Amino acid sequence: MLKLDFSKSPDGLIPAIAQDYKTNEILMLAYINEESWNETLKSGAATYWSRSRKKLWKKGESSGHVQEVKAIFFDCDNDTVIFKVNQIGGAACHEGYKSCFFRQYNPKTREVSVIGERVFDPAKVYNN
Repeated sequence: MLKLDFSKSPDGLIPAIAQDYKTNEILMLAYINEESWNETLKSGAATYWSRSRKKLWKKGESSGHVQEVKAIFFDCDNDTVIFKVNQIGGAACHEGYKSCFFRQYNPKTREVSVIGERVFDPAKVYNN
């Protein structure tokens, strides 16, 4: 069994990158601890540790945009993972975009542009 090294971080968190398993598009970066790692393995759905809420966060628990884990890759130090996922609902970002990386900075013009399209209206999904 793979043993990840959560001891390298004082808070026991390691980075977890969610990547679309078909297109390889990076969808988001979050963090996992040992508890969320074990829950991900058990359930097959990406489960993270919410740093702001200080609790387990099963991706899609409020939006329905769950991440089915299809494969897991880990780095040479066993302290970073990539979850190859099937993104249910078409969007990983809480702002309604497929990817959380929907903005691009142009160093020549020093401008930021939105390069993604919204998949859903967050106000409707999260009742804000």
